[in-house]
Amino acid sequence: MSNRIGFYICHCGVNIAGKVRVEEVAEFIRGLPNVVVSRDYKFMCSDPGQEMIEKDIKAHHLNRVVVASCSPRLHEKTFQGACQRAGLNPFFFQMASVREQVSWVTLDPDEATRKAKTLAAAAVQRVNHHQRLFARNVKVHPDVLVVGGGIAGMQAALDIAESGHKVYLVERETTIGGHMLQFDKTFPTLDCAACIGTPKMVSVGQNPNIKLLTYSEVKEISGYIGNYKVKVLRKPRYVKEGVCTGCGECANACPVLRPSEWEEGLSARKAIYRSFPQAVPITFAIEKKDRAPCVLACPAGVNVQGYVQLIRQGKYTEAVKLIMQKLPLPGVLGRVCPHPCEAQCRRLDVDEAVAIRDLKRFAVDQVNFRELPVPPIEERKEKVAVIGSGPAGLTVAYDLRLKGYGVTLFEALPELGGMLRVGIPDYRLPRDVLDREIDYLLRHGIDAKTNQSLGRDFTIEDLRKQGYQAVFLAVGAHQSLQANVAGEKDYAGVLDAVGFLRDVNLGRGRKPGDRVLIIGGGNVAIDAARVAKRMGCREVTVVYRRTREEMPAYPEEIEGAISEGVQIHYLTAPVRVVGEDGKVTGFECMRTELGEPDASGRRRPVPVEGSEFVIPCDAIIPAIGQKPDLSFAASGGGLKVSRWGTVEANPYTMQTHLPYVFAAGDMVTGPATVIEAVAAGHKASEAIHRYLQGEDLRLFAEEKRLQPPPGQDWEPVPSDVRKQARARTSHVTPEERTASFVEVDQGFSEADAKAEAGRCLNCGVCCECMECVRVCEAKAVDHTMKPEVLEFPVGTIIVATGYDVMDPSPMKQFGYGQYQNVYTSLEFERINNATGPTGGQILIRDKDGKFTKPPESVAIIHCVGSRDENFHQYCSRVCCMYALKYGHLIRDKVGHHVKIYDYYIDMRCFGKGYEEFYRRCQEEGITFIRGKPAEVTDRALTPDEEGKLIVIGEDTLLGKRYRKPVDMVILCAAMEARQDAAEMGRVFGINVGADGFFLEEHPKLGPLNTATDGVFLAGACQSPKDIPDSVAQASGAAAKALALASRGQVDISPTISWIDPDVCSGCQTCIKLCPYSAIEFDERKGVSVVNEALCKGCGSCAGFCPSGAAQVRHFNEKQVFAELDGIMDTIAAIGV
Repeated sequence: MSNRIGFYICHCGVNIAGKVRVEEVAEFIRGLPNVVVSRDYKFMCSDPGQEMIEKDIKAHHLNRVVVASCSPRLHEKTFQGACQRAGLNPFFFQMASVREQVSWVTLDPDEATRKAKTLAAAAVQRVNHHQRLFARNVKVHPDVLVVGGGIAGMQAALDIAESGHKVYLVERETTIGGHMLQFDKTFPTLDCAACIGTPKMVSVGQNPNIKLLTYSEVKEISGYIGNYKVKVLRKPRYVKEGVCTGCGECANACPVLRPSEWEEGLSARKAIYRSFPQAVPITFAIEKKDRAPCVLACPAGVNVQGYVQLIRQGKYTEAVKLIMQKLPLPGVLGRVCPHPCEAQCRRLDVDEAVAIRDLKRFAVDQVNFRELPVPPIEERKEKVAVIGSGPAGLTVAYDLRLKGYGVTLFEALPELGGMLRVGIPDYRLPRDVLDREIDYLLRHGIDAKTNQSLGRDFTIEDLRKQGYQAVFLAVGAHQSLQANVAGEKDYAGVLDAVGFLRDVNLGRGRKPGDRVLIIGGGNVAIDAARVAKRMGCREVTVVYRRTREEMPAYPEEIEGAISEGVQIHYLTAPVRVVGEDGKVTGFECMRTELGEPDASGRRRPVPVEGSEFVIPCDAIIPAIGQKPDLSFAASGGGLKVSRWGTVEANPYTMQTHLPYVFAAGDMVTGPATVIEAVAAGHKASEAIHRYLQGEDLRLFAEEKRLQPPPGQDWEPVPSDVRKQARARTSHVTPEERTASFVEVDQGFSEADAKAEAGRCLNCGVCCECMECVRVCEAKAVDHTMKPEVLEFPVGTIIVATGYDVMDPSPMKQFGYGQYQNVYTSLEFERINNATGPTGGQILIRDKDGKFTKPPESVAIIHCVGSRDENFHQYCSRVCCMYALKYGHLIRDKVGHHVKIYDYYIDMRCFGKGYEEFYRRCQEEGITFIRGKPAEVTDRALTPDEEGKLIVIGEDTLLGKRYRKPVDMVILCAAMEARQDAAEMGRVFGINVGADGFFLEEHPKLGPLNTATDGVFLAGACQSPKDIPDSVAQASGAAAKALALASRGQVDISPTISWIDPDVCSGCQTCIKLCPYSAIEFDERKGVSVVNEALCKGCGSCAGFCPSGAAQVRHFNEKQVFAELDGIMDTIAAIGV
């Protein structure tokens, strides 16, 4: 049977008929094939218009209908409904847009009429190929998701919850309330924002039908109207909700200060915080970033940021306890550590690194180790022997003893400490510092045996027989390397550096001579030189083959040596020892110059021919390196020695080829730093513990090897950080210190230490000092919390994500960020608020940034970033009103003597009570000046402008220029879309307009709807609006969601994709393209299949399918090509 088509064209008043000759179009279509009826009507969407269509369908047995009117987006469903009521399948309907696409965009009536005929004919051609389709009826899940906890989100959630439906309210911040709760008063009634907002917040928190998910973000939404699946990421608060009492003791104890986002950066908060006293929930939250770079740079993993912040608070004992979690010798490392942490300090981006090592030393020196408590230890039965009491050995002994193992230290020297005791002079590391820290370690129950040498007094096998289940070797590198120069062994007076320093440190050292020469450029060489000075040597000379830049000794030690009179010959290589009568009389050297880099990366010294010379001396001390004494390894029963003369051990577990024997420190790596030895000790102790517990260390090593690199998500270095010189420690004068072994570096004063600690940028925010854990009586703080992903179904979604206040910094002319007393509107709200940084007093800041006194004059500038072609062309709607509010409040709080200048472009008093408030402000004496100022500056031209901000511009009503000196400037900054609006739009499947705000379905007929069915908008996420409008829209969105929920079911459009299995080649291109993950691959049949529940009918698959298998129902190729044919045929018939 042939089709019977009815055609109807709407006048739309004069919207269409004003340009298109509609009667002529109707007459033209009447002549097309299969057209049975062709009519025009004034308002086709009206009841009479729809009745006309329904009657014609029944009377003329129409089986296709075409309407030419406005856009399908506006009234397609209206006309489909009319067809359905008349018994015609609604998908046998086609609509031609002759208003938006013709009459509104075409000036010439003839051209408009031709275009209308063309589009109408195309629709008629197309409708011939329409197929019978049926909407799917699906159940609607009764639960609702509300995204955003501002005033709109809270209102929508409460409306829905009060109807008995469950609501998931998701808020990305730690509290609900939004911007409104940051305000002081609301316009125009001047009600307290907190007084209005707090009851709503409490109601939301207490309503059993509202599941409140704060500090959470929606990450994924799938499904369709009535049946959405939501995936929410709950960020860890590190404080347990329901357990935290909100007492605030944790914040009092926290040492980390951060700019408060709630206070717009005008005051500080702690790393553990609650945004404001009335926050819902009352639970505190901890802000964490990745571990600070200084912590990551420390080989031992010491919590640098934590102890620095505790020092800033004056909590020295707590700081030392925190240090000792990773460092058993804090005072030692506070003096001799090369501080690699400081090289990574991000304070270097501002001025100088924080003096981390010196701060550690200061804190340790404030603590009496005799009074430092020993933690309780739960004993284990296993025993471990630790051979060597240097930094690696002491670390392993300490770690394992804390785990409860029986630990015995074996030391070959008469005193404990290893190289710390005999290799570092007293002027760098006083004996009492080392003694107090070793004594504290021994108080933990560590046994110690001195004068016990491995290989001489006992063997590893002996220890095994004595019941030690594991042995740790850390014998150090106590043998000096020879200089390998002629005459080195031929003359008396050639000493080895390590032996020389050992004898001096053990109290048996002697003056080596009057004129001493040291060969080498490392720390041992410099130590030997400075010790020789203190032993009374008249001349001390150091020879080094390279320049000072390549010298491996610590720079401060080189400086110290030079200041004490040590002479250093750079670019000087040793040749031979010169002697007479069996004694040293001099040392022959030759000059060098630097060539290409060698294996170490340093430039190779190249001898200069003919440059030999002799330095007179009577003692020579080679200090070119050390090696471990591994004579015991010959009888070690399985220990392997590398070709470098060190013990071989697994780099991740420090396990040797003997399973129960572990080794670390200089005997494994060669000479290294104390902190590196401590780090190696930690590795070994963890591996020994696992070994003793029966774990497979191969798996442990592999786990360590595959460990991902640490994250680098740190707080950005603030742009407004003031430069501050690094504090310097005091030093004993060279004259005093060369006369004895008194400690050279005297450390910080308390004031300097606290000031230096205050320079820390807190890159990781929370420093994990655990002070919050210590003071929390409720045991609510849990630093082990992990992110949590929640998944749940909902039927509808309300998006109420709010807005951002524009940062006016790019508008340099207004001085924001440059002048202390130029504020944004939201910053002024916080200054004016009783819980704000000034306690509600309106004050201006001095040059140090401190709020001091009230202003005598204030400028309020409208439209900063709004109605501006360079930023936002739209009006932010609320600025005029809150500007009036500010003027009134300043007069009310500060006094009527205050001069207030209100600079506006147009005063837009569009709401209830707004015009009246404007008149009230005029009567109060506020000066209104039309025209946006050109500049805010502090460049004074007259005495009365000194110390003021000068607002410069033109009064456009009077046509006069002005310069107004004021104390404070308030910028009415634009309301703008959130920075993440586009990203969130992709998650929710909704569009974003040119202004960045979410796009509604239709500005008049669908202001709450979006392009995605079942997703609604509320509040300022859609456009700038004030509080009453946001609340009204929220209630409207709630009503929309409730209407769907109460109906219980909804029809889903059948205009979705399908894939012809007979044509599909199985290339899976469509699967990669689908933005809704609605296409799956059938492995058995080798074809793609559409999941109809997920498909939105966007057509991406159909547009790209290389085989043409993917099609969209109601938009198949026949229909689309028929429409194109209709256009071409009509153009051929009537012309362009």
